[in-house]
Amino acid sequence: MKRITIIFLFISMVSLGQNMDKHQWKNRVLLVYTDDINSEDFKNQTLILEEHEKELLERKLLVYRFSKDIYNFNFEKKWKTSNSLYKKYVNNLKSFKVLLIGLDGGIKLTQNSVLKSDKLFTIIDGMPMRKRELKNKN
Repeated sequence: MKRITIIFLFISMVSLGQNMDKHQWKNRVLLVYTDDINSEDFKNQTLILEEHEKELLERKLLVYRFSKDIYNFNFEKKWKTSNSLYKKYVNNLKSFKVLLIGLDGGIKLTQNSVLKSDKLFTIIDGMPMRKRELKNKN
């Protein structure tokens, strides 16, 4: 019984960390990678995003912050164990990386420096699906 419970927990953690498909057509996703969760870039990026929580929600934008073996979803206090985001999205030796994934699941932006909120929102607001969302809202 104990073995089954451990296997179930492991599968749950791995599938949660690696399945970006569950967000497709529902949410945009911002991935913020760092090789050091105490780095200035990572802290600054987190502050910028936390200050604009309402705007993120308005744009259906979810945030995954991650390092090699851990990840965090939408600024939760607790970090979870998984290296699947790292394996899938980090293919260079940079210590910091930001990726924007659109509703269609495609990567819309990749950069290795802190992403300012005005640039993020300009990119999203310029997307055809976002323009439709705004048009339908009015």
